[in-house]
Amino acid sequence: MIMIILAFVIAGFFAMNIGASGAAASMGIAYGSGAIKARKWALFLCAAGVWFGAALGGGEVAKTLGSEIVPESIISVPIVLIILSSAGLALFIANLGGIPLSTSEVTVGAIVGVGIAFQILYVKTLLIIVLCWLFVPCLAFFLAFSINKLIRKIEATFPTMQSDRWKKPLAVLVIFTGFMEAFSAGMNNVANAVGPLVASGMISIGHGTMFGGLFVAVGAFFLGSKVIETNGKKITDLSLLQGSAISGIGAILVITSSLFGIPVPHTQVTTCSILGAGAADQGNRLWKRAIFAKLVKTWLLSPLFSLVISYNLVKIMIDFDLSGVLMILAFVGLVGLLSLWKPVEQATPLYEKPVVLTNQEVIKK
Repeated sequence: MIMIILAFVIAGFFAMNIGASGAAASMGIAYGSGAIKARKWALFLCAAGVWFGAALGGGEVAKTLGSEIVPESIISVPIVLIILSSAGLALFIANLGGIPLSTSEVTVGAIVGVGIAFQILYVKTLLIIVLCWLFVPCLAFFLAFSINKLIRKIEATFPTMQSDRWKKPLAVLVIFTGFMEAFSAGMNNVANAVGPLVASGMISIGHGTMFGGLFVAVGAFFLGSKVIETNGKKITDLSLLQGSAISGIGAILVITSSLFGIPVPHTQVTTCSILGAGAADQGNRLWKRAIFAKLVKTWLLSPLFSLVISYNLVKIMIDFDLSGVLMILAFVGLVGLLSLWKPVEQATPLYEKPVVLTNQEVIKK
């Protein structure tokens, strides 16, 4: 009984951290652009969107994480504790080292580590998930690149769209797409916390997604202030039309992935959308950004980190093989070294408005 209570406590804590980090960023564009003036209202809308997304559509991804990577038969209460603890520990250590990790990738990595330890793994499902981790963010980049080119043509053809008359309807559009992005985050990310609980039979899918969605929403509202503030400041140079396009792209791609039960890195999708818009405006200058170093760190380390921890925790706690302690310590040391890889351009925002020179400035140059 104590282990079951502990599993729910860890799952709830994990869900709150998901809300505080990834989900809270969903309304960053609406808040950073000034479409929503008060931060608390941005966080409230984010929390509402997350909960509705989790409650209405979080079941498919929960099924995937609970039974389609490893068999349900091996997901006992101790294994649930190992999966959730591995994912949480990976995120905690990475945060200390300043390395951003994806919660979806961390959770999948923890489940795969358990599967490897038991020598039971559905490789086909895992391969599809990994390919989607690469494909969906890249698709977000190219969609944002193309749509931003179209937006620039529209804004050049209809310059009145930059006037005050259009600000209100465009602000409403940004808020709506931000809400849908939060909805998509709830659909996709709640399974990271409750998928193992569902697989073990401790809770049903319906109750699990509502339980997890509530804690993700609470985390977004009460702990997401810093994230939404930081994220908003990074993207203030986006126009309202660009902001709504980026949020809309992220929402559509993540909702589509969720309907097929594929856990995808929501933050990476949003980041690649912003980078796509930036590439359309800035061209080759964008490729010098330090953000690419962070993306590579995230893609490579997220699943690998939690995989190593969960695999060795199974060896330690189930097989009583203490050699796993040394492997975990060695991997933590490696992450510590990687944390020293800090690009010089860290403070550079993801997107900067392109500089347009006047005729006189061109002559002076």
